[in-house]
Amino acid sequence: MPNTTRNGRSSIQLTPMEVPKASDVLANELRERILSGDYVEGTPLPPERELVVQTKMSRTTVREALRILEVQGLVRIKAGRAGGAFVQRPGEQSMADTVALLIRGRQIRLAALLETREAIEPFCAQLAARHRTDEDLARLDAANEDIAGAGDKLDDFLQANIDWHVAVASASHNELLSGLMISLSRAIYAATENEGFIDDKVREITVKAHRSVTRAIREKDAEAAVRRMSRHVHSYAESIKDFEDRTDIPLDE
Repeated sequence: MPNTTRNGRSSIQLTPMEVPKASDVLANELRERILSGDYVEGTPLPPERELVVQTKMSRTTVREALRILEVQGLVRIKAGRAGGAFVQRPGEQSMADTVALLIRGRQIRLAALLETREAIEPFCAQLAARHRTDEDLARLDAANEDIAGAGDKLDDFLQANIDWHVAVASASHNELLSGLMISLSRAIYAATENEGFIDDKVREITVKAHRSVTRAIREKDAEAAVRRMSRHVHSYAESIKDFEDRTDIPLDE
């Protein structure tokens, strides 16, 4: 007989199979419905006990599935009598959080972060000059005022700096670029939080550069916005490199 051994047993060999967890199956089903638009943003999902009845899964499985979706930014969990799980669509902050985890988890070099910013931020400025709104300009102006008024307070200067770069990306009205720039800006300025580097000269140059780029965006001069932003981020990267070279302490051989 085919596929049998001499003692009559089957000779067919099966490979080990990975069976997905029930919570993953439920999370995948709910995720697809959210992303496809079946569940619009703000829609409350059925209560836990109702999901248990509908899916015939345990309450623990249902809770784990909802927790997966919450971590992915697809639902928000509200406590209390009027609480529950409410659908939300992923936004730029979801992307920013994911990129931030990658940067920290892989310990991405500062040089790589600066290279990435040089590659994409001038294009953000170009798009901002084309698509900016009055609200976008107000955010840029506010960040510029905060930078100029930070004085010798390093934390205030760095936060205002982040706000300005994120405002440029937001003015591009490209959510992918905005999410990426949020993470890049935070990571870069966390790595350069150094009193020795952020001196009066760096502050003065930064204020002038930001106002120059903002002016190009306000005037909808896309070419000038690209050129000025390219010069700004490249000069900043070179300044960091020079500072690190000056402060590097060689080991005795």
